Amino acid sequence: MKLTHRTVLIVGGTSGIGLELAHRFAKAGNTVIVGGRRPAPSDGLHSVQIDVTDPASILRARDEVLATHPDLDVVVTMSGLLLTEDLRDAAHITDAENMVATNLLGTIRVIDAFTPHLIGRDAATIITVSSGIAFLPFPLMATYGATKAAVHSYTESLRAHLAGTGVEVAELVPPAVATPAMVKLNPAAVPVDAYLDEVMELLAVEPTTREIITEGALPLRWAERDGTYAELLERRSAPLNNLPGR
Repeated sequence: MKLTHRTVLIVGGTSGIGLELAHRFAKAGNTVIVGGRRPAPSDGLHSVQIDVTDPASILRARDEVLATHPDLDVVVTMSGLLLTEDLRDAAHITDAENMVATNLLGTIRVIDAFTPHLIGRDAATIITVSSGIAFLPFPLMATYGATKAAVHSYTESLRAHLAGTGVEVAELVPPAVATPAMVKLNPAAVPVDAYLDEVMELLAVEPTTREIITEGALPLRWAERDGTYAELLERRSAPLNNLPGR
């Protein structure tokens, strides 16, 4: 995709990978708006308050963004909630519901809010964010993985629905990236800067790649094809032994 002179909204861009990606887009010569529940000032970035679990909040944010940035032509849906679960404990359902509301329904609601505007542009881009875990589960993160698998499937359908409208649809498929939360779960997580270097290089390919898959996520994406699925799933199930009562 063209990486300069775009107006980019990153929902879920006020911290972590989203914020670092926002700075990369801004440095490349784009106007960037970051959205989150508690947006904080950040050099060179605009911000908007948005709670993706609240439909009214999404519509307010849409109206605010389009009033100040009517040339918006890229929307990235990065809002995500990652929680570990013990599926033998029925109390996990609360966390599961929150992850579905944020990761899946939040993604769909944001896309719905901005699609009519983006179709009205000559060319526009929607970028969703799934995960390597969408293709090979990490059982300690059962619902998180399920929501990311759903985002992948939804993205495939969205692309078909928007064919011929001028709106391209790409899917970012991260591996484990070394955010503060992830480092505790996976010491081998890819450093954020290294990951984003690769992402920006892949995004620059024209025409836009359907799936933006960096090196670290390839073994997960193609595990079933490569015949490594069962072995990797068994290995990724080992942390369950550390849960209480196991």
